[in-house]
Amino acid sequence: MHSVVRTFALHGVDAIPVEVQVVVSSGYPQMTLVGLPDTSVRESKERISAAFRQADISLPPKRTTVNLAPAEVKKEGSGFDLPIALALLAAHGLVETERIERLFAIGEISLDGRLLRVRGALPCALAAARSGGTLLLPAGNVSEVEGVDGLEAVGLSSLRELALWLDGGDVCSPAAARSVEGSTPRAAGVDLSSIGGQLVAKRALEIAAAGDHNLLFVGPPGTGKTLLAQALPSILPPLTDVESLEVTIVHSVAGLLREGAVRVRTRPFRAPHHTVSAAGLVGGGAIPRPGEVSLAHRGVLFLDELPEFRTGVLDLLRQPLEEGEVRIVRAGRSVRFPSRVSLVAAMNPCPCGFLGSEKPCRCTPSQVQRYRGRIGGPLLDRMDLHVEVPTLIAKELPIVSNDGLRGDASSAVAERVLEARRLQIERYAGLDGVFANAHLDHDEVPRQCVVDGRGRALLERAADAFGFSARAIHRCLRVSRTIADLGGRGAIEPEHVLEAIQYRVLDRSVQVTA
Repeated sequence: MHSVVRTFALHGVDAIPVEVQVVVSSGYPQMTLVGLPDTSVRESKERISAAFRQADISLPPKRTTVNLAPAEVKKEGSGFDLPIALALLAAHGLVETERIERLFAIGEISLDGRLLRVRGALPCALAAARSGGTLLLPAGNVSEVEGVDGLEAVGLSSLRELALWLDGGDVCSPAAARSVEGSTPRAAGVDLSSIGGQLVAKRALEIAAAGDHNLLFVGPPGTGKTLLAQALPSILPPLTDVESLEVTIVHSVAGLLREGAVRVRTRPFRAPHHTVSAAGLVGGGAIPRPGEVSLAHRGVLFLDELPEFRTGVLDLLRQPLEEGEVRIVRAGRSVRFPSRVSLVAAMNPCPCGFLGSEKPCRCTPSQVQRYRGRIGGPLLDRMDLHVEVPTLIAKELPIVSNDGLRGDASSAVAERVLEARRLQIERYAGLDGVFANAHLDHDEVPRQCVVDGRGRALLERAADAFGFSARAIHRCLRVSRTIADLGGRGAIEPEHVLEAIQYRVLDRSVQVTA
């Protein structure tokens, strides 16, 4: 006999339709699994056989061939257990083939017959909804797929429940199409008002949030660089419904969603250690998984002690920062992971950390040069704002003085950021994939970031004095546009350009005045 059950193979954040085809014939009783399965898929034979025995399901001893089509698509993971088991039951006549014609199935089967959660259930659910079929999945994944429009999903906890459902019985309620519309809560980061002083750095943080710019803090230890970075999520706009779905898909593929979670509703904040590997930062591995830059999609990626990261690892960030996605190419296939992040990095001014502070610096000029050279010019060019974070004096600290400089609370700053983002969304309504000033491509910058004669002259003088690259000039223009938006100005004025230039601290060697 012959049977077919549909399922999915995960390639990056995409779910590729796969058919599990089973043919039963006379001959030596064995099961052959073909169709480019990896080790975890080949081992499904043993898991399914043991689970069938536990569930008192007995299959006739016949030759069985299981094909996973299309054969050129590599099949990975334990999610093929349930569709293979279902196709075996149908091929041996234990399930009517008409009952499984419109089914999709994913799920891992334990040796005692329980169905275990699998990663990537959400992209599979979206693909099933587009095809109009019913999705069978483990009960632990049911909440993950709630809210997918047009999806009919059935959660099962064991093979016994599968048999009951196939006979028309009631099992775990189908996933309810619970609404996820409306604004999502803002991330509960560090409040800006709890950080004493550093008003210039806080202003830069507001600009970075308003235009989705990359930001680098430079300063001695203990000046608040990490706290400032941790405050960024508290002033970013709430996730939209589309962004929330994108983030949840990435976390679903990575297997990071907790059981019972419906959607990721706050912007991620990821802070990998400087010993992170290339695959850990940008993704990869034998079975490609999303790295930290993708897990921070639509959120914040914080790289503390930036020069301590391996140079080769940092260089891999160039393409994700420019294009907003990671493409991992392996022999015969390519996978993609989204990576539209707000990058915040922090570094000391020198190896000992005290260059330019009140404490004496022990570093030689060559040591400072080598230390900063670990970052590399191309990556620095992609940082829109370079900001000095100086050592605070005691009266600036709220913990020491009641008059400590606190500045605005995150809630007030967030309102200004939200208004600036609203202006940008309206301005770029006709540009695909552009929602903030930092997303403007090379061709759009001259059209959208127009400056007058004084502003142009100011930028030319700065470029000549500091040796700005073409990319640095474009980033100054984007930042100028954001500063104008925060001020509610329709046109970029010279003071906006001048402020943007002041945020290129690692490029500056002299002071420019209007």
